[in-house]
Amino acid sequence: MFKFGGAVPILAIVIPCYNEEEVLQETTARISLVMENLITDQLVSPESKILYVDDGSADRTWKIIEEQSQENWYVKGLKLAGNVGHQNALLAGLKVASEHSDCVISIDADLQDDITVIKEFILKFHEGNDIVYGVREDRTTDSFFKKNTAQLYYRLMAAMGVNLVYNHADYRLLSHRVLTQLSQFQESNLFLRGIIPLIGFKSTKVYYKRHERFAGESKYPLKKMLSFAMEGITSFSVTPIRILTVIGIFFLLLSMGTSVYSLVQKIQGQTVSGWTSLMLSIWFIGGIQLMGLGLIGEYISKIYMEVKKRPKYHIDIDQYSFAKENADKSNHSPIGSQSER
Repeated sequence: MFKFGGAVPILAIVIPCYNEEEVLQETTARISLVMENLITDQLVSPESKILYVDDGSADRTWKIIEEQSQENWYVKGLKLAGNVGHQNALLAGLKVASEHSDCVISIDADLQDDITVIKEFILKFHEGNDIVYGVREDRTTDSFFKKNTAQLYYRLMAAMGVNLVYNHADYRLLSHRVLTQLSQFQESNLFLRGIIPLIGFKSTKVYYKRHERFAGESKYPLKKMLSFAMEGITSFSVTPIRILTVIGIFFLLLSMGTSVYSLVQKIQGQTVSGWTSLMLSIWFIGGIQLMGLGLIGEYISKIYMEVKKRPKYHIDIDQYSFAKENADKSNHSPIGSQSER
């Protein structure tokens, strides 16, 4: 079953980072302990790694990653040339890690996702699951606004036919063959939560409780959350445009009926000036038109970005590649040996 690890799989834990200097030390310590326990239980190979992806951080994030890679056997780093956003940074990490691993777990650096269930992820993988979704049991740690808007968003996406895993973000395990299939998706507008379910293969869920952020500030303010939500809608569904078409047809029929009524009233000499109703109609129809133009613009902008075929990210430093080059020169395995720790 395993391409690289043989009897036990090689695991890579991919962690996108953007200005996470306050939390990295604790994140590495906790996840390293989880990795040690998995290796002791012979669930993963000693060659397993933690891959941090620095998404163009402006603080000491990359410096800390470099220091930890020298001190900690498990830690490797991938430095992107600039800030490309969470989804692209995550994709870069998944692509690099897939070249060295049998399965990859993606998780954020803030320690809000419960790392104790990583063992359960691996057990599910050993049972033959290619995708293991980390799903929140509840949203008790969210504010009233965030909890209700999130639930509304999931219902809206489901109504539009988009297959999302409820209460799942980007905490998941993917097998090597799922990552191979993922690499075939060439779209620029990435929404991994919608893409992964499209791939198929055997999947399951692991439920966990989400914690408060260990340190630092959230990298997803309201503006980014709204942008991400719009990305998901416009990348996976044409339903909004179809709804707009239905609204347009409705108002066309309504205007035809109103025209007939007005003509009859004109013939009967019963026309009455209605300034208020006229203005309300103009503003309402005008609002619908502007909304429609904006929505069409969103889809046109997606087409515009897709036809450019620009790279999603540029790698500045790849410590995995460095490790491979050094190993080739010294006749060791690409990732190293257990005795080198």
